[in-house]
Amino acid sequence: MHWSEMIADRIIKRNPDKEEYVCAAGISPSGSIHIGNFRDIATSYFVVRALIKKGKKAKLLFSWDEFDRMRKVPVNVAAIDSDMEKYIGCPYVDVKNPFDTEEKTYAEYFEHEFERSIVKFGIDMDYRHQAEMYRSGKYTEHILHSLKKRGEIFDILASHRTQPVQEGERENYYPVSIYCSECGKDTTKIVSLSDDCTQAEYTCACGHKGSFDFTKDFNCKLAWKIDWPMRWMYEGVDFEPGGKDHASPHGSYDTSKDIAKKIFGYEPPLFQGYEFIGIKGTTGKMSGSSGLNLTPETLLKIYEPEVILWLYSKTEPLKAFDFCFDDGILRQYFEFDKMYNAVKDGTANEAQKDIMYNTTVGDRVLDTVPMSLLVQLGSVVDFNVPMLETVFEKIGTPYKHEQFGARLDKAKYWLENCAPDQVNRLRTFRNWEIYETLTESQKAEVKALFEFISKGGYDLDELNRKLYAIPKEINGGDLDEKALKSLQGTFFKNIYKLLIDKEKGPRLYLFLYAIDPQKYVGLLDFSYEKTAEEANAEEDAKAEVIEESEDKHVYGEADTFVPFKEEQVSIDYFEKLDLRVCEIVKAQEIRKSHSCLKLTLNDGSGENRTIVSSIKSEYTCEQLVGKKIIVIANLEPARFSGVQSDGMLLAATNGACGCQVVFLPDCVPAGTQIK
Repeated sequence: MHWSEMIADRIIKRNPDKEEYVCAAGISPSGSIHIGNFRDIATSYFVVRALIKKGKKAKLLFSWDEFDRMRKVPVNVAAIDSDMEKYIGCPYVDVKNPFDTEEKTYAEYFEHEFERSIVKFGIDMDYRHQAEMYRSGKYTEHILHSLKKRGEIFDILASHRTQPVQEGERENYYPVSIYCSECGKDTTKIVSLSDDCTQAEYTCACGHKGSFDFTKDFNCKLAWKIDWPMRWMYEGVDFEPGGKDHASPHGSYDTSKDIAKKIFGYEPPLFQGYEFIGIKGTTGKMSGSSGLNLTPETLLKIYEPEVILWLYSKTEPLKAFDFCFDDGILRQYFEFDKMYNAVKDGTANEAQKDIMYNTTVGDRVLDTVPMSLLVQLGSVVDFNVPMLETVFEKIGTPYKHEQFGARLDKAKYWLENCAPDQVNRLRTFRNWEIYETLTESQKAEVKALFEFISKGGYDLDELNRKLYAIPKEINGGDLDEKALKSLQGTFFKNIYKLLIDKEKGPRLYLFLYAIDPQKYVGLLDFSYEKTAEEANAEEDAKAEVIEESEDKHVYGEADTFVPFKEEQVSIDYFEKLDLRVCEIVKAQEIRKSHSCLKLTLNDGSGENRTIVSSIKSEYTCEQLVGKKIIVIANLEPARFSGVQSDGMLLAATNGACGCQVVFLPDCVPAGTQIK
């Protein structure tokens, strides 16, 4: 039984007669929606499908948490509008749209961006916009109830935290934040509350002092751990997943569960924690400051929606998996195609059927043309569709454009943006540099292949047999099997290097048969001297290599090993260090310094942190923005080149490598403590 069906059975058992089950998900439109956030939706979506499969009525409720405050400005947004920091503290729904699009607000822009992607997955969602829900007064009753129960709420929150309660903390706690009527930010502090909890006086960091009537003024929001259970009750939620950070003991779910029961009198929904999503390989042109490398829309440039859903479906929520920007994507396509075709032809087992049930997008029927073939052969013909159709016809798999067109686009995008080194393109000139390193017998093998190809008149099987026979013909027929295989492997490598400058490529017999021999046979003909054109091309290539090497840092010998310090420190001493994961949101040169950069960090606190680091010789500002680093957060402040530095990053320094900063994967949240 699929994991989503097991969850569905638990939901039905809890409330067997409910007319419609509600599975929830929600995301704050703080920027482009991350593929990790998409697991929130996919998990709930599969449970909805499982409930429907069991004959129940169910819906996927999706909340846009656009009434949350802006905590930081994403890198790609800051690059467009450097003035966006003034909106920090405002709800996303009130922040202007910095992009040149029809959307009026920041929230609307990122909501629409994501919703356009969701349509491509065939996922139907019942949307809730939390700004509208709050500002319409729909939650007023529950806000007042929370204010009246604020002492009890504080006690629940305190029971789930480790730090002791400070004197006066309980009396001054309020479970709601007021957005200032003057500046529009939540930088307010309630200073008094009427006995009936309807009237409040507040001050704001902007200097404004105001009055607030909770029965008439609705520009306020409950704190997250109260807001979440309140909405469970309001919407009648039966199931909601969350990241493993929410699922940890005394985490958000445990806390909100207690508040749901004790404050709102609602049995909390079933909860399923899930692991974070990883990325293998480089995103190439999609990485860096674009801010788009982790979105579903970007994934759809290289993955079919069915394949994405399949990856989420086949992996249990508490298990991690990777989206592959390296050649692992070819393995994933192969495995998907294998399971898809097994279901299609009736040979799949029940587990495979259950997995694939969740991957269908509308009534789409897929033609599973192997992605590996499109990658290997597509680039050789420069993705020319008629030529590729001819290639497929020649090798006995007569795929047509309507069958492989969509995948070909994804193969092309992946090759050009993520794996340019895997592009297979025929050389323009003969590779004399490689040819001159070959032994006489290896040169004879090349000549034998040239002569065979030149004669023509062979079919695919004949070509395949000839390729394996040539090393035996040239080197004698008394070779043992191991020696012959070694010679054949070397022969194939030599041919690849002569044709496409690589040691491997598409299956050689398919490659040589599929491509018009006139396009490559001349690259195997070394019967005449090197031409002037070839000589010039070689010199240009050497110059490019020299230029590239000059651009790279040249390091010296490794430093002499420094003995370990004899003085030992206790674990208590180590624990005094507050090591935090921080994200570099801005990097700037310091005019007065030849070595230092000013780094603005998101340290997870909601407020930016500034540090100064002497890494200017190793990194450009562009290389650093968006990277996750480790910082000593409780280091005494110090000034460098006129800039106060509140912390120090961790880096390795050695003569063999220069100064190399310790970077962490994108999946590690800013503010995470290193223990």
